[in-house]
Amino acid sequence: MFLYHYFDNERKPFLSLSDLSDQEAIMIHKKLEKDNNIFSKRNSDGKYMELRRFVENKLYSKFIEKEGKPKRKIPYYMVLGESNFYKRLNNEGYNDVIKIPLEKFDKNTVSFTYGDSFITFISPSYGGTEWYLNNVYMYAEIQKIIKKYGMPVWTEDTPFHQPSYIEAQIWEEEIIKEYTIKSIE
Repeated sequence: MFLYHYFDNERKPFLSLSDLSDQEAIMIHKKLEKDNNIFSKRNSDGKYMELRRFVENKLYSKFIEKEGKPKRKIPYYMVLGESNFYKRLNNEGYNDVIKIPLEKFDKNTVSFTYGDSFITFISPSYGGTEWYLNNVYMYAEIQKIIKKYGMPVWTEDTPFHQPSYIEAQIWEEEIIKEYTIKSIE
């Protein structure tokens, strides 16, 4: 199994607004909005960073509850397997990918959500009750879920709120740094 990180090759991979102060993050997010970046559309009410930090705090606490061993407070985001959703974003700037074998990571430093973590933790606030919401899964758990439900697949008809991929949250830096350096050389 491989984890994929899709990114704009005009920027470095694995960049996160959450690694910045709120002021810096908001300034960069406004630039992304100006550039019509697809993920900047989540800021319709101007509260993206507040919601992002809420989601990442939930991810962290749920990961700790599952006895995960984070080595950083904010995860790096990847996708389990190739993603049709991200491939279609090629036209929107996500024109490069880093592919890392899952076996490279200590399984205690990786969590998963069945779908995008933002939707996983925000949807319950809007009445979402699907079984996969508000939860983080360890490797053994996500394997059982895949056997039972399959891998989510994005098509043109997939509603925004439904899972389009399995997101992986990487709670360590060593392997990420190794692949980041390789990708920008």
